[in-house]
Amino acid sequence: MIRNGLAQGKGSSEYAGDGIHMKRSIDRILTTHTGSLPRTPKVVELLLAEQQHRGARRAELNAAVGEAIAHVVQTQIESGIDVVNDGEQGRTDYTVHVLDRLAGFEGESTPPLGTGEPEFPELAQLLSQFASPFQHRPSCTGEVTWTDWPAAQADIDLSKEAMRGANAIEFFMTSPSPGQIARYLKNKHYETEEAYVYALAETMKREYKAIVDAGFLLQLDCPDLAMLRHTVYLDKSLSDFRKIIEVNVAALNHAVADIPADRMRMHVCWGSTMAPRHTDVPLKDIIDIVLSAKPMAVSFPAANGRHEHEWKIWRDVKLPAGKTIIPGVIDSTVNTVEHPEVVADRILNFANVVGRENVMAGADCGFGTFAGRVQVDTKIVWMKLQSLAEGARLASSQLWATAA
Repeated sequence: MIRNGLAQGKGSSEYAGDGIHMKRSIDRILTTHTGSLPRTPKVVELLLAEQQHRGARRAELNAAVGEAIAHVVQTQIESGIDVVNDGEQGRTDYTVHVLDRLAGFEGESTPPLGTGEPEFPELAQLLSQFASPFQHRPSCTGEVTWTDWPAAQADIDLSKEAMRGANAIEFFMTSPSPGQIARYLKNKHYETEEAYVYALAETMKREYKAIVDAGFLLQLDCPDLAMLRHTVYLDKSLSDFRKIIEVNVAALNHAVADIPADRMRMHVCWGSTMAPRHTDVPLKDIIDIVLSAKPMAVSFPAANGRHEHEWKIWRDVKLPAGKTIIPGVIDSTVNTVEHPEVVADRILNFANVVGRENVMAGADCGFGTFAGRVQVDTKIVWMKLQSLAEGARLASSQLWATAA
């Protein structure tokens, strides 16, 4: 039986409409992922066509996206994932799709923010093969307002319709945080960065509420809380950097002030590329600020070689009452399929420190962060998610057997 606002009963087409509240791992470790999943070549082709000639093939694009959502939802469920989403199939990426709906952005595109690759020319050449064809990132040159709200609502409605009746524990939908939008789309209009972030918060609150009103669990994508350090502010002291992200979290909390915490989760990360990560800010240096955000759960990478050890910080960091963590236990940037026992061990590290009911198993980052950029073979993505689910079952058998 589906326990959310999208449907009642297996296979039902009825929409309950009362929203969903984030589940906890009560009798087993639940599984989820970060948001983006590989898009079909047809969807990528039509997204490009839409970018070049707005509306010319819109109906064809909507049909292809609807089919792609239905496919990825069913495949997530078949892979053993409990909390699923639309895979961001209809978006060019997780942030700048807002350009299609918001006014105040124009001018020349700013270069994509790097992750240290210029320091490593051979790596930069390798990563150039994975570049997305969607790179338009203009600056903010005017007041940020909604210019095409119906397009945003249509995306929400399309995802809801494509997921209707699917047999999952919960459904979530992603949306970029104010600080993340500001990270990608530079400010050339507002007097201060704080004013810009709050203007974005005031605008985006409409989308956040609409996602929750549609019956989804809202996931706020907040890579800015970690990525700003090595992409923009390496020259600042840690203290100054913390003040910047404190503002971003305050703006986020302003935007979601009217949404219950248990109908939201958030994702924080250091990037989805195959980067060296040697300048990543340690999780221990920002976790108190991250945990001050309102969403009930926080997702973060914990499988890649730079951050896998950071489960140990939870020995000293007290998880606030009611909060849940979603550590990544599979790496979204490599084509290695993690053994289920490796996945289980990673889950156990966290569960044994913060409590099994406070852990949900996830992925480091998205597998389809940018349309047209493929780092992990699509077939391998699903194999990795299957391994995630099997690892969660192994961990659960140990955690609940021990308790019994």
